[in-house]
Amino acid sequence: MALTETVPVPCPCCGEVIDVLVDCSLSDQTYVEDCFVCCQPLVLTVSVDPETGQPTVDAIPENA
Repeated sequence: MALTETVPVPCPCCGEVIDVLVDCSLSDQTYVEDCFVCCQPLVLTVSVDPETGQPTVDAIPENA
């Protein structure tokens, strides 16, 4: 299992796919990161499968 993974996530504001670097050593995370394309703040909710170590990322606009 890698400690970090890059996960492609579609931006809910502009629709572009951005790469998000995820720390897989933490099982559940929520943080704010700006879209690299449109600069809108996004709330990223990350969960890491304990068996496979595979992260999933959901993104919503911070100002929704």
